[in-house]
Amino acid sequence: MSRLFGAVRQNGYVVRDIRAAMDHWANVLGIGPWFYVERVKTDYFRHRGADSDVEMSIALANSGDLQIELIQQRNDAPSMYKEFLDSGREGLQHMAFWTTDYQGLYDRALSLGYRVGHEGQIGGAQGRFAYFDTELHPGTVIELSDISGSKGRFFEHVRQAAIGWDGSDPIRLIK
Repeated sequence: MSRLFGAVRQNGYVVRDIRAAMDHWANVLGIGPWFYVERVKTDYFRHRGADSDVEMSIALANSGDLQIELIQQRNDAPSMYKEFLDSGREGLQHMAFWTTDYQGLYDRALSLGYRVGHEGQIGGAQGRFAYFDTELHPGTVIELSDISGSKGRFFEHVRQAAIGWDGSDPIRLIK
């Protein structure tokens, strides 16, 4: 438990082949079902303060209370995902903390010296997210995600679907 951010709620993996990654997690590790968004629509996305037209696919599933997120960037637009892949890595890229007081926690993190690497919004003002750069610490990127709106309700739906999942319908396309 972080005294600043609370509990880690999500581990995010940047992958080159999201379909193969979902298959591995579902069939080898038995984690699912996966809720798959082939083309994520962001309200805005900024990388290091500049607008970026990032295109990505994401998939979400839960292992207990921990959400697993898979991300495949679909273009060469600037992002921390692209930086991660360009450095020769693939796999765990960030851990996320969720909040219903996004602006308060975001402002507090900035006041403590955290710097935004990229940020954006999905589905309106209550769908904001920020990835803080790792310059202050060696290791995993920290994401802060607003769950006060529909995104929080969707995350709970994903968690509930994993409880007692029998392995059927492992990939569920979200349009």
